Amino acid sequence: MISKFSMTAAACVLALTTMTGCANRPTNAQIGTAAGAVVGGVAGNVLLGGPLATIGGAAAGALIGNEVGKKR
Repeated sequence: MISKFSMTAAACVLALTTMTGCANRPTNAQIGTAAGAVVGGVAGNVLLGGPLATIGGAAAGALIGNEVGKKR
């Protein structure tokens, strides 16, 4: 069974890898999407547990983070 810490660490590494792969400075929408996905994934796992909750939380967080980032 994958621990919550391992899933959180993997999500953070994925987000950092995605953001550093850009040649230019990432836009606010990109930053918001990555941060929202990480926070949403962690929240989904903590609140409901299981991989489906983590994926659903990450997807919802990414959508919300993208919209918030666009407005900044």
